[in-house]
Amino acid sequence: MTDNKELVLERVLNAPREKLWRCWTEDALLKQWFCPAPWSIAEVKADVRPGGTNMFVMRSPEGEEFPNSGVYLEVVPNEKIVFTDAYTSAWTPSEKPFFTGIVTFEDAGGGKTKYVARALHWTDEDRKKHEEMGFHEGWGKCAEQLEALAQTL
Repeated sequence: MTDNKELVLERVLNAPREKLWRCWTEDALLKQWFCPAPWSIAEVKADVRPGGTNMFVMRSPEGEEFPNSGVYLEVVPNEKIVFTDAYTSAWTPSEKPFFTGIVTFEDAGGGKTKYVARALHWTDEDRKKHEEMGFHEGWGKCAEQLEALAQTL
């Protein structure tokens, strides 16, 4: 952790970054890995471009649904995605911004990828809440699911 508002997950995934990128940018693929099992994604719409919006509906094992929406701030194909929940569609501020995500993909040799997912929070309290919600476990499980899916492409 570089400061008290940031959480970081870093892994070397056994898949090329082009395939990991597809999993991050194609709705049908996002739906398969973006939430740690046994949770699931009921619906996803991702317009992956700067200013494009995203909407994910996470579903609990009990069937409860939790919609999340945001905006992409920076998109560098096969290298970087920056997104935030600080805005919803068309740059409309959200009621309660929680974090900005920065995901990077870097060649690690042998068809592997250095994958870094950073969550930058607005407040120390939000970072602590995200950590207590299971950031490392949940995002780690998602990284494993992402890797497994990318290996099938």
